[in-house]
Amino acid sequence: MKKGTIALIAHDSKKDELVEFVAQNRAWFIGFSLVGTGTTGGRIAEQGIDIECLASGPLGGDAQIAARITEGNVHAVIFFRDPMGKHPHEPDINMLLRQCDVHNIPLATNLATAQLLTANQAFKRG
Repeated sequence: MKKGTIALIAHDSKKDELVEFVAQNRAWFIGFSLVGTGTTGGRIAEQGIDIECLASGPLGGDAQIAARITEGNVHAVIFFRDPMGKHPHEPDINMLLRQCDVHNIPLATNLATAQLLTANQAFKRG
């Protein structure tokens, strides 16, 4: 039985890093249902990992994940962000980050915090 749902998102310059992280930690991720924004989810699916793909971030995927958080259907978010880039869908990104804070959802925005999340024994037990 799956423990919960993890949302996976990455800005373009971080997609390779997230795909590699998920592939390296496949054994941890298979214990969860996965959902991702369009391109990121597609890249993860190419690795043979089961993931539900929503719209791409700029086309509303970030908002879709934020809505699922609000509904209680996402239990953690791993969002490898590019802090140096400008993104036309910045309001959606900020809304997603806000919903993580409002609903007390673990949010990993870089490799270091994602490693902490996947190593956390309490989170593994659900």
